[in-house]
Amino acid sequence: MIVQILQFLLEVISGLIAGACLLRVYMQAQRIPFNNPVGQLVFALSDWIVMPLRKVIPNRSRYDLSSLIAAVVVVLVQYVLLWLLMGAGGNVAVVPLLALFGLLRMVLTGLIVILIVYAILSWVQPHSPIAGVLHRLSEPLLRPLRKVIPLLGGVDLSALVAIIALQVLLMILGNLQFSALAGLSAF
Repeated sequence: MIVQILQFLLEVISGLIAGACLLRVYMQAQRIPFNNPVGQLVFALSDWIVMPLRKVIPNRSRYDLSSLIAAVVVVLVQYVLLWLLMGAGGNVAVVPLLALFGLLRMVLTGLIVILIVYAILSWVQPHSPIAGVLHRLSEPLLRPLRKVIPLLGGVDLSALVAIIALQVLLMILGNLQFSALAGLSAF
């Protein structure tokens, strides 16, 4: 039971830090200012790892490479610690592959959370301080769907369709992960 508790705590901590780093990448790519509650939270959770990396990795593109590398490092450390926690059995070469799948799952899950919070806030409190940020984060996902999906009774179902599509992608990713691990264990 203690191992399960440690696994859970490790997943929560690494999820918060790596998720903040990934959100930092996404917000910068969308040119969303960080002078809002979401940006302040992202900075508070990720500055300690991103800023030292910035000294080594200069930012020369639209995408924040330092934040992306920070997210990869955090997830990789998480899976190394999980591997050690499980007794360091099995092939260590599987750990980076698991970390890659974990990072992709984190991206898809983060997008789902953004869409859910955006949809709820648009119904309950559309003028909250983070509504504009969530709108700008979700718009690249919803814009193509809104061109195809008509309003039904004045209700925009594009967020629901996007969430369903992301859930399907999570299922496909899980199947790919299972297949890849099964293929590696055959060797």
